[in-house]
Amino acid sequence: MGHAKKDVPFQSLKIAVLTVSDTRTPENDTSGDALVSGLTDAGHTLADRAISKDDVYQLRAVASKWIADEAVQAILVTGGTGFTLRDTTPEALTPLFDKAIEGYGELFRQLSYEEIGTSTIQSRAFAGVANRTVIFCMPGSTGACKTAWNGIIREQLDARHRPCNFVEMVMTTKSVETACGPRG
Repeated sequence: MGHAKKDVPFQSLKIAVLTVSDTRTPENDTSGDALVSGLTDAGHTLADRAISKDDVYQLRAVASKWIADEAVQAILVTGGTGFTLRDTTPEALTPLFDKAIEGYGELFRQLSYEEIGTSTIQSRAFAGVANRTVIFCMPGSTGACKTAWNGIIREQLDARHRPCNFVEMVMTTKSVETACGPRG
């Protein structure tokens, strides 16, 4: 981690992973597996995992359950961010946001451009915050999940990252210390 504040302790978060797909199963969900490996290797806890059909109302139901659960602090969503008729993740989840994180999609496409060139314009990667839960949505490919996790999300969910990160915002404990300074 390039901008770590050494005297700030790591804070393990509870993170849910949602794969949006009409064809993936627990046996072949390599994108969800990559996200689970990334978050657990970083020291976080998998709060829950699901696979949902690319259907606006099914996606909202799963995400809303986790957003309402105070134990879930972050949600990683893979799939449904393209431009086909079946890609409905942005339409399903953005209405649930209290705030959008505009820079996430911009940065994801910048990093992705280095890997896949101009095809990155077909990604509608996006993020937001709902009920103190940060939600990162990325394309369904395993490579895209690794790019998002390693290039953006891992640091933003690490309390030691500076100058700021999302940990302070999602933790409900008043004594949480992050690189942004102590809360409370």
